[in-house]
Amino acid sequence: MNAPLPHPDLETGRRVLALESEALTALAASLDDRFARAVSVLAGTSGRVAVTGMGKSGHVARKIAATLASTGTPALFVHPAEASHGDLGMIVAGDAVLALSNSGDAPELADLVNHAKRFGLPLIGITSREESALGRAADIPLILPKQPEACPMGLAPTTSTTMQMAMGDALAVALLTRRGFTAADFRVFHPGGKLGAKLSRVRDLMHGAAELPLAPPETTMDAAIVAMTARRFGCLGVQGPDGALVGIITDGDLRRALDGGGAADLLARTAGSVMNRAPRTITPDTLAAEALREMNARSITALFVVDEARRPLGILHIHDLLRAGVA
Repeated sequence: MNAPLPHPDLETGRRVLALESEALTALAASLDDRFARAVSVLAGTSGRVAVTGMGKSGHVARKIAATLASTGTPALFVHPAEASHGDLGMIVAGDAVLALSNSGDAPELADLVNHAKRFGLPLIGITSREESALGRAADIPLILPKQPEACPMGLAPTTSTTMQMAMGDALAVALLTRRGFTAADFRVFHPGGKLGAKLSRVRDLMHGAAELPLAPPETTMDAAIVAMTARRFGCLGVQGPDGALVGIITDGDLRRALDGGGAADLLARTAGSVMNRAPRTITPDTLAAEALREMNARSITALFVVDEARRPLGILHIHDLLRAGVA
């Protein structure tokens, strides 16, 4: 039997993605010292980065401004047409301008470019034509390589906007890398949604000291089981004379102890003789996502939260992570 012919829509999709992939490869190869200079200028900007563009370039500029702002580089989008009607006042001394125009000759950019020149603001241009108005005016022109648009007519902004978006991402990531931007910094700007939950700290989700299931090593197991079930975490921490966590008893430890000698023997024993002497613990500043990975890797449902001296500060249960949206 003959193989079915490829669906034309599938072929079109693959052709578009292949063209845009080739364009990104060419863009990566084209980066030179001007990119490094642009990163240095943006990193040294005391104010904000005003990102601008018209039409599809404007939509990309909005995204670039949002990416910069969320990764530690203060930024805002300024619509070039609105800038000519008063919004130029949003761009002040200490700011830098990042302007996008594939042709480099968008007339709406003229007033904004002149404003940057008048006040001596650094102007970085992203365009495909170095000889264009934007290419000539920019202090640092970042030139996109000549690549065909994915549209069969070669007109609709497709490949060009993909390269613009990628250039913006490259600038943002280079800036956050230079600044040493961490996951903790990232959470400051992303407190909401599932991402914000994963970037929460253990201290934000744990149960505090008042709820801890704890007992000294000499506690008999009949009392230990009562203390363990009262808190409903499925475990009991065993605390030494100095306040440090010296062990833990879980449901699994109880089952193993029962297999070794029966219920009567278990109840007569002490917590210190039944406990696991190497309990997994976590610190309060650990990311919630890391706590979840630890639980999954160890097949456990709770972690005691301890300080530097292994004194219990709280307890984190898998249900806490589920409620917070981390899992």
